Amino acid sequence: MKSVLALALALFAAVVHAQTPPTVYKPGNGVTLPRVITQVKAGYTNEARERRIVGTVLLDAVVLSDGSVGDVTVVGSLDSVYGLDDNAVKAMKQWTFSPGTKDGKAVAVGISVEMTFTLK
Repeated sequence: MKSVLALALALFAAVVHAQTPPTVYKPGNGVTLPRVITQVKAGYTNEARERRIVGTVLLDAVVLSDGSVGDVTVVGSLDSVYGLDDNAVKAMKQWTFSPGTKDGKAVAVGISVEMTFTLK
């Protein structure tokens, strides 16, 4: 019975730990910026291309301590109707980074990114 209780407590602790969001640091004061390793360009939707929508989507993103991208938020919309904002978020989620650091350890860092849509 004790082993079942111990297992249940261990599982509970693992679930609680897994659901705790990481502390997100801002660059500066000893926190370094992440460095881009892989950058994915956002593509046009057919509808946005037909309407010749051009401009910039401003994103806030969290680069996690493993260099992947966590939460991404559109803070400056270009097009929420024909899919360019969504495509910018999807592209940002595919970027990879060398993570930012604090006190020599990799940490989650918040960044801002502009994704520009242009037609040729």
